Amino acid sequence: MAPKSQKQKSAGGHKNTKRSKTKQILPDREEVEPVTMESMGHPEIYPLVLTTQTQEIFNCRIDEDVTDEKPYKLIKKEDILADFKNRAAVSDFYPVKKVIQEYPGDELLVVYDKDFRYGLNFYLIGTEEGKENYLNRPEVPEEQEEYKEHTSEDLYIYKPPISKPWVSLGSEKEIDEESVKESAKQITYMISRKRSEFGAPVKFRDQNASSVKDAYIECTAYPDKNFIVKQLEKDVGMQVVPKVKDTSTQTRWTYPKNASTQYYPREFSEEEKEIFGQSKPLIEFLNNASISVEIALQQNEIMNTFIDDWKCLAEEEGTFGDKTDTHLKEYQSFTDLHNLTENMVTSISWHPTIYGLIAVSVAVRLSLEDRVHFSGKLLLQPSLILFWSFSDPIHPQLMLESPDDIFCFKFCPSDPNIIAGGCINGQIVLWDITAHADRIENIKTGGSRSKKATLKPMFLLEPDSNKEAMYIRHCAVSSIENGHKKVITDIHWLSDTFEINRMGSVFENRSGICCQLVTCSADCTICFWDIRSQKALTPPPIEKKKEESIEIPFDVPSTFLHLDLSWKPLIKTHLSNCETSLDHCPTKISLSEDHLLYKAQDKILAQSKVVKAGEMNPYHNLEGALANNLKPIEDFCTKFFVGTEEGGVIYTDWKMERDPETGRLMAKKPVNLYAVHDGAVHTVQRSPFYKDIILTIGGWNLAIWKEGITTGPLLQSCCAPKRYTAGHWSLTRPGVFYIGREDGYIDIWDLLEKTHEPAQSQNICITMITYIKPWAFTAKQQFIAVADYYGTLHILEIPWTLSHPSTNEASSMSYYFEREVKHLEYVEQRKKIREQEKKEMELELEKKKTKTYQKSKEQMEAELKADYDNYLELEKNTLINLGLIKVPETMSFMDLM
Repeated sequence: MAPKSQKQKSAGGHKNTKRSKTKQILPDREEVEPVTMESMGHPEIYPLVLTTQTQEIFNCRIDEDVTDEKPYKLIKKEDILADFKNRAAVSDFYPVKKVIQEYPGDELLVVYDKDFRYGLNFYLIGTEEGKENYLNRPEVPEEQEEYKEHTSEDLYIYKPPISKPWVSLGSEKEIDEESVKESAKQITYMISRKRSEFGAPVKFRDQNASSVKDAYIECTAYPDKNFIVKQLEKDVGMQVVPKVKDTSTQTRWTYPKNASTQYYPREFSEEEKEIFGQSKPLIEFLNNASISVEIALQQNEIMNTFIDDWKCLAEEEGTFGDKTDTHLKEYQSFTDLHNLTENMVTSISWHPTIYGLIAVSVAVRLSLEDRVHFSGKLLLQPSLILFWSFSDPIHPQLMLESPDDIFCFKFCPSDPNIIAGGCINGQIVLWDITAHADRIENIKTGGSRSKKATLKPMFLLEPDSNKEAMYIRHCAVSSIENGHKKVITDIHWLSDTFEINRMGSVFENRSGICCQLVTCSADCTICFWDIRSQKALTPPPIEKKKEESIEIPFDVPSTFLHLDLSWKPLIKTHLSNCETSLDHCPTKISLSEDHLLYKAQDKILAQSKVVKAGEMNPYHNLEGALANNLKPIEDFCTKFFVGTEEGGVIYTDWKMERDPETGRLMAKKPVNLYAVHDGAVHTVQRSPFYKDIILTIGGWNLAIWKEGITTGPLLQSCCAPKRYTAGHWSLTRPGVFYIGREDGYIDIWDLLEKTHEPAQSQNICITMITYIKPWAFTAKQQFIAVADYYGTLHILEIPWTLSHPSTNEASSMSYYFEREVKHLEYVEQRKKIREQEKKEMELELEKKKTKTYQKSKEQMEAELKADYDNYLELEKNTLINLGLIKVPETMSFMDLM
């Protein structure tokens, strides 16, 4: 390639320059000598004509692959040689065949010649040096490029100006004389009023000044010396303008002013200043006081000199949004385009350690009757849990297969590669995706958490792997005969700090990992499960032979092989209803240890690092469960909240007790039962900030409870315009939670702003919202996943106001809950007082009745006669007042009668 100066000179050609024409290519495409540009000083450039077909073959389409910003394309040498074999002389690169065959590199540079500088629409750089000079040429400022283009055409050499010393010619004096300067000293006026009159309304009215005292002040005219001084000389600027005539009615005008305001501040004269400056008492006072002032400033006794007043004035704003922005913003959406069946999203779970990865379970949108009718077709369709990545909104990264549709699932808090889900047929499914962890981890960015603050996609997968459908089979499923009989509506992992036995007693967990689950189902049961192998009797030899004959598929890990099709619940309890013979149907549960799972992320990261370091995964070497030497945990709260399908909220205990008559283990009776909601409860969740505050949502209303308060909910909303279908607490603001409705709106409640209605409502989709799950992406950026009935997953960005709490929000919410507790106590006390008053009133009535029965016959006749006399007296007075009768003074009314 030519030197850089020649390249820049040729690139900035003038309009009048003639375009160089290359030789025409023969029609029969015979092999000719390559066309060079020696005459123009560029022997390494070979002009070419690339047709539309050739552009599409080599991906160098004009205005798509090659643009004004990037006018070049690197094409592999082997691709061009393959084109010679396919199209022979028809290939557009055939005129430069020898140049391409002798080219030493692997990639050739083809440049788009938009202005036809070399005669054709493209040109090829035939040397490696020319390619490097073109790709790595230094950036030249625009001014310098314009200067070089101009010099190349006009042959004009620009000479920058040379600074010279300033030589005064007397203009400063003329400017000073022409400038206007104020001769009179400015006087400052201050008008003030009483503090009590600030902001008071002002009312104007008309009045006669002479009739009101001190309302009229006469301003007599007096001559002002400033307007008497004769002007000796005046400079006037003249301009050719039409003739103008000025007239006036007064030739002498005095300037009236209020004489009472004409005063100046009193100041010391220069002599007095010198006297006071040399005064010994003043000098001694300043010397003594300056030391104390300096010490006070050093000790910050007056004020903190290092404090930032601006940060104290208002909270610092984040970079991802403004405080005035309160609406959720659409960030991304996911839809399964490969599965054409009508599916809905039933559950959502963000990956605990990989940022930007979210898993959703989908189910077919069919009623119970339709499921029975189309049961044969449903068996042919896979039931999946899809893993979506921010980097690829079209292709799922993983697909977990299950025997039937999944309605709830959770990642294991100890190992995110272990996933447990509940099916519609009542079975529990376990997956182990450890073998596929490399596929979903952020390999190219090193997997460090410091990268999560960027807005770029957090996992960069290979393009070929995105298009592959990665189906993962389950490790184990529970026994159909011994498990739930209907759909599993909720599933939770128990904390790794404890474990329970068959009686429901709590013991310490020595393994340090989560090994037990709790599920609830529509068959009115709550089951506790243990994933470790139970200590059972040795199976007979025949069963051993059968097990050995079963071949394990190569793609199924053997982590939970001991549970497959034989997994039984550890505890199975029924929610009995004391009023009727039917049991309660649980839909959601919330344990007392659920709030610990919000803060288990760092522990999960530490455990995942240990597994990556090469240590044995603890789930591959599980010990037997229910050891006898475990230490019991005293004062452990075994009570939990349950939401039912009938709209009730139950507070019960999972501990079992023996029936004194039969000796069987039975569940305890519920501690409390509240009928608050007018529909099925679909959300029972503890606050991430207060372990004793629970949010329940069901039907058309919501309620907030405090554990230990048995009188009722702290807050119960009125009926909403549409039925509530999903809900979740905010992860960063104690007083905010989100509720999804059946019309596609999300109600955002802010208890610091309003407690009787949502702070705002926002439309997300056109159909029912089925699940809501927020996630803290970074400290400054948070997302909320919203799933709808049509199977679309919406990722929304939470604004600044809904993600950043105020300074005292946690304490304000605590005070609010305490105030509501006191209000409930006051209401209960008033109820007791009213009941006591009612009882006392009933007793008094009973006493009066008994007194009347105990009176004698003579007393009753005397009371009746007295009542009759009072009636006659009242009648007499009424007739006299109406003037109907006139009674003489000597005659009584009884005489008239």
